Amino acid sequence: MAAPFPSPTTKWHSNTYPSISPSRLELSAKGKVVLVTGGGTGIGAETARSFAEAGASRIALLGRREQPLLDTKATIEKQYPGVEVFTAPTDVTNKSQMDDAFKRFAGNGTIDVVVSNAALTGPLDSVEEAEEERFLGAIQSNLRGSLLTAQGFLRHASKNAIAIDVNSSAAHHNFTAAMASYSIAKFAVYRLWNSVAFAHPEHSIFHIQPGVVDTDMNRAVGGVAAAGFEDHVSLPGNFNVWLASPEAQFLKGKFLWTNWDVDELKARAKQIGSGKELNIDLVGWPWGEADYKREWSFEAAGLK
Repeated sequence: MAAPFPSPTTKWHSNTYPSISPSRLELSAKGKVVLVTGGGTGIGAETARSFAEAGASRIALLGRREQPLLDTKATIEKQYPGVEVFTAPTDVTNKSQMDDAFKRFAGNGTIDVVVSNAALTGPLDSVEEAEEERFLGAIQSNLRGSLLTAQGFLRHASKNAIAIDVNSSAAHHNFTAAMASYSIAKFAVYRLWNSVAFAHPEHSIFHIQPGVVDTDMNRAVGGVAAAGFEDHVSLPGNFNVWLASPEAQFLKGKFLWTNWDVDELKARAKQIGSGKELNIDLVGWPWGEADYKREWSFEAAGLK
């Protein structure tokens, strides 16, 4: 289909395609240990299945509802009997539950890939109409869940581990005034994971707009019906496997739409990887570029 939004690639995908297939040897996740929040249904469940197909050895599914986790576990283990699937009914905003789930899954080992997928839409109100507690509460819940996921990732990450922030185009584009709370939350979540990337350059952090997928959460805001088109859930699932492969390393720290063609992105790897393209930054001002570098010293400022 023709791209319904501006795109850096001429090809626009609404379904999976050979270049991001988990069956490609170049994308192998053989032996990898993977944790997915919001892993019981939708994009999280499909991401787990994609990593299983790519050869991951152990996969953790975290989510609030136990039965969807068990259903997804059963499906994966039946189709990929060599994969061990760990489930933990977990509220991602509950610190003790998150700490326990990460610790029990990692054991004495480490985690190679974390997919931070759990989120909530929050109230569909404009700023003018917002009821303070509900509006701010949704922002706080989304941010707290991502914070606890990031902390678990950093405590148990393997060397050169990968984290994928399943974000939203709402972080950088206003589609409707009614999604103000969600948009604010997603921009904050982007900055949180961006801060992780800044402090830990040894790890690879990616941010994605997963597409317009027919999930419960998307239906709550009109999703597929409002957009007039639908992206198949396999697209973000397989795209996440591609991101966790060596082929995507040039996109560390970038904000990516899963609809974009990875072969076209790879053809411009040097240009994209060395520049500010696909970042969320102050447009038109050379902040952070090579001609403006300084180390901020908290000690010199008397702040540490």
